Amino acid sequence: MVSYAIEAVDVRVRRGGADVLRGLNFTVSRGSVTGLLGPSGGGKTTVMRAVVGVQADVRGRLTVLGEPAGSPLLRARIGYVTQSPAVYADLTVRANLDYFAALLDAGARVQSVLRDVALHDAANQLVGALSGGQRARVSLAAALLGRPELLVLDEPTVGLDPVLRRDLWAMFGELAAGGTTLLVSSHVMDEAIRCDRLLLLRDGRLVADDTLDGLLERTGTCDAEAAFLALAEGASA
Repeated sequence: MVSYAIEAVDVRVRRGGADVLRGLNFTVSRGSVTGLLGPSGGGKTTVMRAVVGVQADVRGRLTVLGEPAGSPLLRARIGYVTQSPAVYADLTVRANLDYFAALLDAGARVQSVLRDVALHDAANQLVGALSGGQRARVSLAAALLGRPELLVLDEPTVGLDPVLRRDLWAMFGELAAGGTTLLVSSHVMDEAIRCDRLLLLRDGRLVADDTLDGLLERTGTCDAEAAFLALAEGASA
């Protein structure tokens, strides 16, 4: 088994004549929760698209679960939840999951996944009638059906209340304890405390790759937001 779930070496993306990712080098350990943090427009979504294999013109070396990113061999091994829910608004929650479960031969997992994302009471509602946070959880449930080795989550807690955010992060920790690797993007710095390791992005550059404790010690600050600001200002200087 390879040591890392993700290994990036000098990864670059140029889009529309502008550099979006600027020579990123990092690794993500298996069975960990790695936070990809930074302001909107910093490159987080592009990193995730590159990892999943749907980003065009990725240069450098990007290896995922021992295979080149985008390899057909990875399709059944990665779960990806985008910022915009990728489910059918004119179907019920259960019908959506039944459909995706049929594709994955995972029908036996529908009920347990509904409970995991706290949607069992809304199973018979049309997805189009749900709140934005609920629709995002339907997408998460669909991604969990196949028991992915790597789960890539782009801003999964946006629009959720604090209790549900807490519960989802607890579930992410349980998945990691069971061997699943999670790469989770967020612009909410207080979520850093939930992660085993942090990748801090600004303007397509990696300004830090460390644990939260390491970042706080390195910057002499008391929280993730202050640490990020110190590192970002240092990078600009």
